[in-house]
Amino acid sequence: MKEISKPEFIYTVIAVWTVRIIIWLFFANTIRKTLKLIAIENQCIKPNQVFGIAIPFFNIYWNFEVAKHLRDSLINEFYDRKIATEEAPSYKKGSLYSWVYLATNIPLYPIAALALIFHFITMINYWIEINNYKRILEQHNTFRSQEELEKTHED
Repeated sequence: MKEISKPEFIYTVIAVWTVRIIIWLFFANTIRKTLKLIAIENQCIKPNQVFGIAIPFFNIYWNFEVAKHLRDSLINEFYDRKIATEEAPSYKKGSLYSWVYLATNIPLYPIAALALIFHFITMINYWIEINNYKRILEQHNTFRSQEELEKTHED
């Protein structure tokens, strides 16, 4: 128990939490950028609200909300743009990430340690999937702007 009160241990914990929060901020920024590509009427959550996933302990709950609202926003946008996609885009990986993150907060070391490994794996998978949907929306925006340019040149 004396080791916990040592300055080295405290500095290490602070450094790990700081790095973790920075990673969550980058993750939230990817979600925010994805939501900004979605029409306002199709957004089920405001883009800046996703930064709640970078707030320790609050994010245990907020991860579930972001996964649900991102799914609904993507469904609305893909429907309006007539883009074929899976039934619940990003939701399976998002809810899995949320549940695994919840498990990392169980105060039993063996469970939390194992869940922490799965947490990083599910976070990376979820992040990649969100980034892929962001690219689809960006490419569609590029395609639409090219179509509009072609129409103006025809007139």
